[in-house]
Amino acid sequence: MIKFGTGGWRAFIGEEFTKDNVRLVAQALANIINKEQVADKGFVIGYDRRFLSDKAGRWFTEVLAANGITVSFIDKFVPTPIVMFKAKEMGCAYSACITASHNPADYNGIKVFIQGGRDADEIITEKIETQISQLTAEQVKSVDFDQAVEDKLIEIINPMNEFVDSIINFIDIEAIKRANLRVLIDPMFGVAKNALQTVLINGRCDVDVINDGKNPDFGGLMPSPSAATLYRLKHLVAAEGYDIGIGTDGDADRLGIIDEKGHFIHPNEVLILLYYYMLEYKGWKGSVVRNIATTHILDKIAADHGEKSFEVPVGFKHISSQMEADDSLIGGESSGGLTIRGHIKGKDGVFASSLLVEMISVTGKKLSELLDEIYAKYGYAYTAEGDCTFKPAQKELLYNRIYVDKQLPNFEFEIDKVSYEDGAKVYFSNGGWVIARFSGTEPLLRIFAEMKDQETAEQVVEQVKAFLQL
Repeated sequence: MIKFGTGGWRAFIGEEFTKDNVRLVAQALANIINKEQVADKGFVIGYDRRFLSDKAGRWFTEVLAANGITVSFIDKFVPTPIVMFKAKEMGCAYSACITASHNPADYNGIKVFIQGGRDADEIITEKIETQISQLTAEQVKSVDFDQAVEDKLIEIINPMNEFVDSIINFIDIEAIKRANLRVLIDPMFGVAKNALQTVLINGRCDVDVINDGKNPDFGGLMPSPSAATLYRLKHLVAAEGYDIGIGTDGDADRLGIIDEKGHFIHPNEVLILLYYYMLEYKGWKGSVVRNIATTHILDKIAADHGEKSFEVPVGFKHISSQMEADDSLIGGESSGGLTIRGHIKGKDGVFASSLLVEMISVTGKKLSELLDEIYAKYGYAYTAEGDCTFKPAQKELLYNRIYVDKQLPNFEFEIDKVSYEDGAKVYFSNGGWVIARFSGTEPLLRIFAEMKDQETAEQVVEQVKAFLQL
């Protein structure tokens, strides 16, 4: 069964991610596009460096073309944000990227985007799933890719320069030029290098890159930028004297940052750094949108500047929708994805990285100094995380215990309230919180806790694990 999660459809290669299933998704989407009579708005599709991504992009495109939909095909691996950027620019009603983002190497998938180039919401993904359930293999149309190019049903495009120029025009490139920064990039064998390196070289940064090239196994690591997976970047930044280390996930929509001391900057801290910088140093105005598992320090920064902070369920579609509703300045999540008002309506690790380089250039302060400045004003909080695997037979038991029976551990902290909007989130009276929720992209139960210090946060996570017997 093809099911979409919070970040598109992702499946194990050879089992669910197959040519037939890719073509089924394409036919289902083609049926929706033609039923809604939006084929004239065009369709953009791109792909990342994963195994089969390039071929799957062609399979998908051949089906759309056979259904009378003219496709703009990016015939080289690119960051997912470039697909979203081009879709927004062209005014496409729908677009897609072949990627499993940060999932392990034996996964691939499809992200579908809607008007404005933002992540498809549940209404659209449910429509696609319904269409798929009603289709047979015989109903899938397809044409030869090269013939479709010749017949002008497929147009080969390369929007890299447009995307890079849009970032250069957005950031303070002159301030970056004056700073003479040394930057080390770790694309994690993904697709960020060309775009990010071009932006930074335009800013006259001294740029080096590690873990580049095509590696279907991603060097044996998860292509997800974390303290564990960026160990080489951490060492080199500190040892070689770089001002900042930048890691990006497989499709470059998320980032992980290393400060000048070789310390991993948690994605929560990336968000508070950028929001604080834009309000305090750039004098911009606007609210912040965070998901339910993201730091509440953002709320304090917003309140201090007379702004609002909105909490939404996990899934960037919820963030982009709320940002649009309130014309918010920034939106992001603790997994490393964020965007800024005026840019695309989805996560962009290339853009966010460029803005961080601007931040240290404009302020003249190191990342660690800026974080110290923020914590001195708003207090410190530590986020602990725990990802728990479980056997398929355990999921129903866990679901019932968390969502139906609503059982909770005997916490030593006073509980202010509990929310079941997305998982089970316990808000403590001391300002801390803990949440347990099922991942929408992987077979995991995710547990997050934010407390006054590392030890307390980790204790709360372990208490929840023990209570759920994980």
